[in-house]
Amino acid sequence: MEKALIIGSSGGIGRALVAALETRGVAVTGLSRSGDGLDVTDEASVEAALGLLTGPYDLIFVVTGALEIDGAEPEKTIKALSAQAMMDQFRLNAVGPALVMKHGLRLLPRDRRAVFAAMSARVGSIGDNAMGGWYSYRTAKAALNQVIHTGAIELARTHKQAICVTMHPGTVATKFTEKYAGRHKTVPPEEAAQNLLRVLDGLTTDQTGGFFDWAGKEVPW
Repeated sequence: MEKALIIGSSGGIGRALVAALETRGVAVTGLSRSGDGLDVTDEASVEAALGLLTGPYDLIFVVTGALEIDGAEPEKTIKALSAQAMMDQFRLNAVGPALVMKHGLRLLPRDRRAVFAAMSARVGSIGDNAMGGWYSYRTAKAALNQVIHTGAIELARTHKQAICVTMHPGTVATKFTEKYAGRHKTVPPEEAAQNLLRVLDGLTTDQTGGFFDWAGKEVPW
């Protein structure tokens, strides 16, 4: 039986991923802050939680993240930039997944295909940024993309069949996005989960280190 580990399983997309995988017959382990006390910004918490697991997991998917932390909204202008808000974004959206990677790669099998994925966002793309604003969130997600790209290079040396990528889920109808969806078309979490899994199913080792959207199209760095 295939096994999957979802980090952030209590969120809208996280819950939908767990449900979709279980429908496939996958044995799913879900970890979250609200359900298990996992704080991805605290290395001791990450090490303790992942240290209890044995794996191997065919899929590890980090879907933690936030647009707002402690009420700090995405900046419309550089004048709104706060050092604290930016550091908070980096801790959750970049450092958190990096810590999961640090302590979680041992849970991937070396003898077969496996995927380590982290939820990024199109606004983290430097090449696709034509609107400006959202300094802290954008830069944190751009940093996450670099972490995963770099991790993919290292992972390939020991796990020849592993794939390590970041994903953009589209605009999903969750509490995460409800204030910011605006005119963007949204999809239910259940549909987003199916889209993401479909893309992950089709990825090959040639695509490791990449950044892909919900339709399988590569997103520019």
